[in-house]
Amino acid sequence: MKLKVVSGEAVSGEREKPRQHPRHYDLDVWKDAMRLVREIYHATAAFPEQERFGLTGQMRRAAVSIPSNIAEGAGRGGRVELIRFLTIARGSLAELDTQLWIARDLGFLDDAQPLQSALQLLNARLNALINVKRARAEVSP
Repeated sequence: MKLKVVSGEAVSGEREKPRQHPRHYDLDVWKDAMRLVREIYHATAAFPEQERFGLTGQMRRAAVSIPSNIAEGAGRGGRVELIRFLTIARGSLAELDTQLWIARDLGFLDDAQPLQSALQLLNARLNALINVKRARAEVSP
């Protein structure tokens, strides 16, 4: 319950307005992860047809898992849950990084550098967010 201040007095009984959109929409790390999904889908569209259920599918699933886990953690509402799901997202990002190297080594990608840069930036932002949330969790009673 939120207190509303009217003419310098707090009036209780007034509720906070409900969120108009889910929490994860406000997270830059989620926006970056969504952008990465689009880039991975675009890059894997050019992979050989025989990789459709192989590396293409694995890379797409790993990419989709990243913003999905960020959203799930944010949607659960608690800091501990958010940290747990951000860590899972980071694991999916590491999985995608490995698959990107495999795709490059197999000659499926001409230039993997833009994707690798996007992965590195997202990894740094995820690590920063995890560290901030962990630090706040240690300070909170």
